[in-house]
Amino acid sequence: MSQPKTDIIRIFDTTLRDGEQSPGASLNHNEKLEIAHALDKLGVDIIEAGFPITSQGDFEAVRAIAHEVTRPTVAGLARTVEKDVARAGAALDGAPNTRIHVFCATSKIHREHKLRKAFDEIIRISVEQVTHARTFTDDVEFSPEDGSRTELDQLVEITQAVIEAGATTINIPDTVGYATPAEYGRIFSYVREKLPIIDEQGIILSSHCHDDLGLAVANSLSAAENGARQIECTVNGIGERAGNASLEEIAMAVRTRADFYPFTTHINTRRIYPVSRMVSQLTGLYVQRNKAIVGRNAFAHESGIHQDGVIKHRETYEIMDPQDVGIPSNELVLGKHSGRHALRERIVELGYTVNDEQLQRIYEDFKTLADKKKSVYDEDVEALIESELKSIPGGDLWQLASMTFHGGVGAEASATVTLVDATGTSSTQTCVGDGPVDAIYAAMQQITGVQVTLKSYNLRAVSKGRDAQGEVNVEVEHRGRVLSGRGISTDVVDASARAYLNGINRIKSLLDRKGEDAFDPAHP
Repeated sequence: MSQPKTDIIRIFDTTLRDGEQSPGASLNHNEKLEIAHALDKLGVDIIEAGFPITSQGDFEAVRAIAHEVTRPTVAGLARTVEKDVARAGAALDGAPNTRIHVFCATSKIHREHKLRKAFDEIIRISVEQVTHARTFTDDVEFSPEDGSRTELDQLVEITQAVIEAGATTINIPDTVGYATPAEYGRIFSYVREKLPIIDEQGIILSSHCHDDLGLAVANSLSAAENGARQIECTVNGIGERAGNASLEEIAMAVRTRADFYPFTTHINTRRIYPVSRMVSQLTGLYVQRNKAIVGRNAFAHESGIHQDGVIKHRETYEIMDPQDVGIPSNELVLGKHSGRHALRERIVELGYTVNDEQLQRIYEDFKTLADKKKSVYDEDVEALIESELKSIPGGDLWQLASMTFHGGVGAEASATVTLVDATGTSSTQTCVGDGPVDAIYAAMQQITGVQVTLKSYNLRAVSKGRDAQGEVNVEVEHRGRVLSGRGISTDVVDASARAYLNGINRIKSLLDRKGEDAFDPAHP
C-alpha cells in the first residue's frame, strides 16, 4: 500500500491542555498566552489551547489564544456532549484557524466500566457531536479514547462513521501508555488498509501517546512510519501520570535521523531549548538532568575518554550540535548600568513577549536586583519575567510587607509576619515552627485564613555565584486540589515566603471567583 503523499508530520502541541493536567502545573491566563506565543515561534502546527467547558478561565484562554496566535491552528477539546462542543465552538468563534477536538472512549474496559454504554450508542453520540462540531468549523478531529486497547474491527467501524460525519483528522491515542511500537504501528496500518477512504480523501491520522512504559516517543514514531501524519505531544513530555510523548525528542529524532525517516516537521529546532526552559519555569515542573535533548546533562561530558573524543572531533560523542536545539554558546551579562532597551532586547532573544507596562515593572525589578548582584544572567532575567507572568490577574490578594524570625540550631524558631490585603489593611501574626520557614508558613495561614497542606518544596539557585538568586517552588493542597507557588530572591527565606504566599493567593483567587466548587473533584 502506498504511503500518504505528504512527507510533513504535523506537530499538535497539547502542553496547554494535557500538559497542564500534571499535578501542580496549573497556569494562569498570562502564562498560557506566553507559552502559546512561544509555541507559535517554535513552529508547531496545531496548539490545543484547553478544554473550554471545564472552567471560565479555560474558555477565556482558548478564546484569547485563538484570536492572538493566528498562524497555527488552535484547537479546543470537547467530550461527545452537546454543551461541550457548543462551548468549544463559542470559544473559537471568529478566530481564523480553528479546530474542535471531540473524543469518546471506545475500548472494552472503558465502555463497560466508565461510560457503561453499548458500542452502537458510542458510535451514535460520536457521529452526532462530530456533525455538531462541523457547524462551528470545517476542521474537526475525533479521538477514540483508549484507541490502542480498542478491538481493531470496532476501531475501524467508528473511524469510518466519524469520517462520514465530517471528521478530517482521526487520532488513535495510546491513552494509558500500554502499547508497544510494533503493536501501535500495526494499528495504523490496519486502519488504513481497511479504510482506503483515509488516503483517498486526505484524512490525517494522528498519534497521541502517554509514557507510562517509557515508550511514548517510540510509539509515536512507529505510528508515523505506518501512515500517521500528525503527532500529538508536549514540551518536556509533561502530562498526566508519566507524561506525554516529548515534542523535542520527536523533532530531533526526525531531524537527526533524516537518513532513516522519510518525513520532516515544521519545528524551528533552535527554539526548543528556550521554550523548554519557559515551560519548566512557568509550570514549576523541573526537567530531569539526564532528560534527552533539553536536560542539563544532555550535552555534558564528564568521562575523560568522552571529553578527549569531543575535543578532537565533536561528533565522536555528540550526534547533535547543542546550538541546533538553541542551547546558547555564550551569554550576555547585564548589570546595573544596562538600560531598558538592552533589557527589552534580551527578553525578546529569550523568546518572551511583554507589553510596555510589563516591561516597566520588570525593569524596576531588574534595577533592584542589579543593585544586589554584580552580574545579572539570562536565568535571572527569565526569573524576573516569570514572576511578572505569575502575578495574579488584578493584583495579589495578599502582599508580604515584612517578616522577622528568631531561633537557630537546637532552638525553637518563631516568626512574625505582616501581610497587606487588597484594601491596604495590614495584619501581623507571630507563630512558632520547626525552623523559620515553617514558622513563617504558619503565620501566613493564620493571617489569610486559607488552610493548605505543603505537598512539596524545592529550592534551587537561579544562576551562578554566591550572590545567585534562590528560586523556591512549592505545591500546596486545598481540599484535594494542588496548586503551585513560586518565589525568587537573593534571600532564600524571603523566596520561600513569597512562594508560599503565591500559592495561597492562587487558591484565594479561585475561592473568591468560584467558591468551594473550584475545589470539588466532581465539579468540572
